[in-house]
Amino acid sequence: MSDQIEALSKMIDDSDNIVFFGGAGVSTESGIPDFRSTSGLYNQKYEFPPEMMISHSFFMSNTAEFYCFYRDKMIHLDAKPNAAHLKLAELGANGKLKAIVTQNIDGLHQMAGSKLVYELHGSIYRNFCMKCGKPYAVERVMECSGVPKCDCGGVIKPDVVLYEEPLDQEVWEGATLAIEDADVLIVGGTSLNVYPAAGLLRHYRGGKLILINKTELPHERNAVLVIHGSIGEILQLL
Repeated sequence: MSDQIEALSKMIDDSDNIVFFGGAGVSTESGIPDFRSTSGLYNQKYEFPPEMMISHSFFMSNTAEFYCFYRDKMIHLDAKPNAAHLKLAELGANGKLKAIVTQNIDGLHQMAGSKLVYELHGSIYRNFCMKCGKPYAVERVMECSGVPKCDCGGVIKPDVVLYEEPLDQEVWEGATLAIEDADVLIVGGTSLNVYPAAGLLRHYRGGKLILINKTELPHERNAVLVIHGSIGEILQLL
């Protein structure tokens, strides 16, 4: 792996226009479970399949059950940035990394110090009343039992993209432009199985696609560098 780390270091040293595209695997080292691994949320047993419980239709029809799962499994307020988040923030502070595109909703990139983060699937830290639009912090969701309600009586909804919901167009366009303009695109900690997010890779026009993941990915034949392993451990070696 030393040759791969050296190659990765050189490409980073030679570029000042890097974009990072990441998924759940970036945050597993902070104690946040992913979705598709053997210990992930999709392989745990609930009364309803997790995929169903984080859908728009389930939220609307079974709001209390949604919040029971959401509070228990998707909000991790004690989680801290790990080595991957910190190294990416360092690269941003040094002018190397121009943007982060993430599928995660945990806010750890911003907590680590990264400035331009496109959160494709929203954030647990933003919540709003579905009736009047009033914003609420995540603490309002956590401090009550059952369905959180606004002062006006409306239901509070997390500003996260559930299944059956579209991505935010402004976030999508910003992420697309960042990837289009990137010299180096580093993809890490994602299975590239979630669409439309994974489709962003087709917008990359450069010739330095780097893939870092514990398991094989479908785009490896298009990459100039593939490293299998922990994203945090690998970035920490730079």
